[in-house]
Amino acid sequence: MNPLPHPTPAPYAAFLAIDWADQKHTWSLQVAGQTQKETGTLEQKPEVIGPWLARLRERFGGQPIAVALEQSRGALLHALFTHDFLVLYPLHPNTVARFRAAFKSSGAKSDPLDTDQILEILTKHLDQLQPLRPDTAETRLLARLGEDRRRAVDLRTAHIQAALASLKEYFPQAIELLSGNLTSRLAADFLKKWPTLEAFRQARPSTVQRFFYGHNVRSPQALAHALHLATTAPSLTTDGAVLESGQLLTRVHVQLIQTLNPLIEDYDRRIAQVFQAHPEAPLFQGLPGAGPALAPRLLAFFGTDRSRYATAQNVQSFSGIAPVTKSSGKTRVVYARRACPRFDRQTFHEFARLSVARCQWAQNYLTYYTAKGKPYHTIIRALAFKWIRILFRCWQNHTPYNDAQYLQELRRRGSIFATLHLATKS
Repeated sequence: MNPLPHPTPAPYAAFLAIDWADQKHTWSLQVAGQTQKETGTLEQKPEVIGPWLARLRERFGGQPIAVALEQSRGALLHALFTHDFLVLYPLHPNTVARFRAAFKSSGAKSDPLDTDQILEILTKHLDQLQPLRPDTAETRLLARLGEDRRRAVDLRTAHIQAALASLKEYFPQAIELLSGNLTSRLAADFLKKWPTLEAFRQARPSTVQRFFYGHNVRSPQALAHALHLATTAPSLTTDGAVLESGQLLTRVHVQLIQTLNPLIEDYDRRIAQVFQAHPEAPLFQGLPGAGPALAPRLLAFFGTDRSRYATAQNVQSFSGIAPVTKSSGKTRVVYARRACPRFDRQTFHEFARLSVARCQWAQNYLTYYTAKGKPYHTIIRALAFKWIRILFRCWQNHTPYNDAQYLQELRRRGSIFATLHLATKS
């Protein structure tokens, strides 16, 4: 869920600030038009939060209440979302921390102090804040599934790296035999059958051949190489402590990898189902380089509400693709934006990178700036910057991107990115 532009201020009946915690939250409430504040604590339990919100609704006759808290996703926020009389204003933790530092030079911090500062930000700077409104249920589900899948993939990657590090200590030949791919069933079965080089050496050639045939590896060169390693490869170590501990640790990571594989496949299947049924899917499923993982992530970022972003520049800044410029006197510094949702920034960066192989003008863009000596990832960020302008226009106009049409338009303008490959060939 992304922040939306601030609408015309609503006549709030009260202002509520919550400093959330894992088990108990501190809150401060100020009735509109009054200066007196009410304070209290609230346990993170449905049987406590529900009745408390019901009393607030009854007290203010269902009139809207502005709520500010340092959270954009979590148990408390989801509990508050179900109540239509609450208008939520999530605050970045840095906002409250810098506000505190500006007015409390001592650096003192406490929950009641934080709620007072959050309440002051809410009541005195409401016009600078952005309310959070949920997108459609299917869009929110797609966003959550995409982020959760990414976490599962990152977790698997961590176990892959750990398993590789372990094998390098006592059985590096296994990495070569498995082509470095520890996610496959071949890898799991191989390391279970032959956990050390010594065990592999004792295998008969016919056994090795049957094993690889059984895993659809029938290349004569691959089989010959495996048998060659089995007979000629020297042991990296004969230390029993290293061998025993290493194979046990490797088994832990390999089994966890195999456990994660079908779960990630479940995410892929469910994401594909939700994406295909989504009304916005046609805008993103034909994008060059946006496959079954990235197309749903792009859709979840933009969502269905066209008032979410006023301009493409809003998208570029919020996603973290646009750089930050600081100027003071004769000094001007441009650097990468850090305060942004990293998952969204990675989505656009990865999409731009993958588009190079499927899109001629994107390939020309990379070629052109590489020849000028620009760093690779700097070029990819700049390419993502351009892609956001294109995607924003397609999204606003409900028009799918047409690569041939866009390339023709670039040629009409005389853009170097449309003709560079022709000049290179000639």
